Amino acid sequence: MNYSNNDKAPSAESREGRPLIKENAGQPNTYPTQSGKGVSQGLAGVRKAARENKEMRFTALLHHLTVDLLRVSFYSLKKKAAPGVDGVTWHEYEAGLEDRLVDLHGRVHRGAYRALPSRRVYIKKEDGRQRPLGVAALEDKIVQYAVATILNQIYEEDFLGFCALQKYTIRRSHDLT
Repeated sequence: MNYSNNDKAPSAESREGRPLIKENAGQPNTYPTQSGKGVSQGLAGVRKAARENKEMRFTALLHHLTVDLLRVSFYSLKKKAAPGVDGVTWHEYEAGLEDRLVDLHGRVHRGAYRALPSRRVYIKKEDGRQRPLGVAALEDKIVQYAVATILNQIYEEDFLGFCALQKYTIRRSHDLT
């Protein structure tokens, strides 16, 4: 039986027969982005804070990287993309996905996650030269997509209206010529 801080009696929740909450309740999805993709309430809070205070510096965003966000990131990747140095394909990773994501989440939050080096591929150009291309490992792509999703909540507010202004400037310069 769990007791409140200084009380020797059980809490109201335990007397009512409800289970005690062990973690934060699941965060429902909302749709505040221009793309229409859902983001968690926590990410919506980051977006709101970025909108309301343009000078705010965000120093603690890691707790927004959740197993749910990693899952969304995984399913956002191209299924037929080339594998990285680890040789793991999207379909291979999907087998046992939940256990893999829980493990990945734990490694990221413990600081034990390390990105693998990219696999180097060279693409031939028309003039005979070769263009180097780096292919990231699948887990690296998942983490990169998740982190980009978190950071986009801030950056989209910073650059809101920038594209419209840029289009207007391009259109005006085109009209002048």
